[in-house]
Amino acid sequence: MKVVTEFLNISTKGEIDIIDITDKVKEILKKSKLKNGMVNISCMGSTAAITTCEDEQGLISDLKTTIERLIPRHKGYEHDRNLDNGNAHSHLRSSIIGSTITVPFINAELKLGTWQQVVFVEFDNRPRQRRLTLQFLGE
Repeated sequence: MKVVTEFLNISTKGEIDIIDITDKVKEILKKSKLKNGMVNISCMGSTAAITTCEDEQGLISDLKTTIERLIPRHKGYEHDRNLDNGNAHSHLRSSIIGSTITVPFINAELKLGTWQQVVFVEFDNRPRQRRLTLQFLGE
């Protein structure tokens, strides 16, 4: 087994910015020269998330609407009262979706469904520079 660690930098717009990172992950996998294993993708931050979904405009719009309904921006959260930075909803959204995902690969191909992409989701209330850690474990 071999471990390959790479980093991916992303610029975001803030407030539910959904970015398809699938092709970038595939490029890094190809560069790793690994054939079979898994990649763990992790966001260093507590106001963003990584998940999978279909990168289709209607679904992206639906996802944004659903997230806003589940965890509204302006709800009077304790975190906002304590720190006065207005991003409690960002932390809560990240906690529910999660900041790490693991995807298997076989014959140097990510094993994703036909309409499934790996997406990074920025929840913070301002634009951010993010750094993702991609750790490949395989042979």
